[in-house]
Amino acid sequence: MTNVSTRKEQIFKTLQEEPYANFLGFKLLSAEDGCATAEVMPTENMLNSHGTVHGGVIFSLADFVFAAASNSYGQIAVGVNNNINYLAAGFANKLLRAEAQEVRRTRKLAWYSMKVYSEDELIATMEAMVYVKSEFFVKE
Repeated sequence: MTNVSTRKEQIFKTLQEEPYANFLGFKLLSAEDGCATAEVMPTENMLNSHGTVHGGVIFSLADFVFAAASNSYGQIAVGVNNNINYLAAGFANKLLRAEAQEVRRTRKLAWYSMKVYSEDELIATMEAMVYVKSEFFVKE
């Protein structure tokens, strides 16, 4: 049996090593008890043809904290639905930070709310739902 702090460290390490997020340069700051925070410094290669951060990067950052928050218990949770609203543009060399918060969790479903900021300006919101599987990726 794994003690609680070691188990939480194993969960965080697993979530932190997500290949796609690492490819994009995302840094997971926290992931625990249905909440998560991550950030990225957008580079020139993350911009669209208008010179602003591509919507796919913003979506991916929101989705990353959604995945981290929903899997923060060590139990496998898979996304089944999400909706994003883009409120403002992000720019290169202005830090993007995303936060996820659990809204409600049942035995098999959970709902999350995400916010993405460019520095201190809210630039996107996302609502999403996961299906909670019975398997754990880090044993209790």
